[in-house]
Amino acid sequence: MGKSFVDSRKVTSSVNGKSMLVPSEKRIPKPKKVSSLLRAFFHLLPHPLFSCRGSEPSLDNHPQPGNCVIGTLYGQRKGHVFLAIQDDPKCFPLFILELATPTSSLVKEMASGLVRIALECEKSPGEGKLLLQESTWSMFCNGRKTGYATRRDCTEIDRHILTLVQAVSMGAGVLPMANEGFEGELMYMRARFERVIASADSESFYMMNPDGSEGPELSIFLMRA
Repeated sequence: MGKSFVDSRKVTSSVNGKSMLVPSEKRIPKPKKVSSLLRAFFHLLPHPLFSCRGSEPSLDNHPQPGNCVIGTLYGQRKGHVFLAIQDDPKCFPLFILELATPTSSLVKEMASGLVRIALECEKSPGEGKLLLQESTWSMFCNGRKTGYATRRDCTEIDRHILTLVQAVSMGAGVLPMANEGFEGELMYMRARFERVIASADSESFYMMNPDGSEGPELSIFLMRA
């Protein structure tokens, strides 16, 4: 299990050896508007816009089982998409990847109801490096190569974004980020994923539809050759 990601009170956490202040008692902002691109997110998710566990984050919630993780896709409409995977909403991400596709392009792919993202990499020199520690990946979306995805450390902005959506168990929307130096709004989608570890060189993440209901599929595959 990762480090504590956020407290409901004012706390400090260490990231890359630096002490940082975690924002206290953040509330989830309501979306300012719904664009045509975001409707693709809404069709992908069977639940309403915000499906929250409660009005505020709670440290009393039990961690999810090891095969259930939280996945968050976010990015500016004209920028690239970022993927963050967390063991638990209160934990630092297991990893963050900058995907090789613009946010608008990925949203259009998601409108089809079936999205399969494959990430492939070669083994780095040396032994003992975990799959999720690899830094560069070739990315394929629905069978088409879209470029390269890169792993990066969790920044203060990433932590702030994940704090804002911490209480969202499944949903999509926009976040006003003008005060954080972004131009315009930031789009996001958040859901639970089943994590399947096939081997030390192969993992996959499958979006979980609530209550076993049928719905669109989003799958992410990581493979190392």
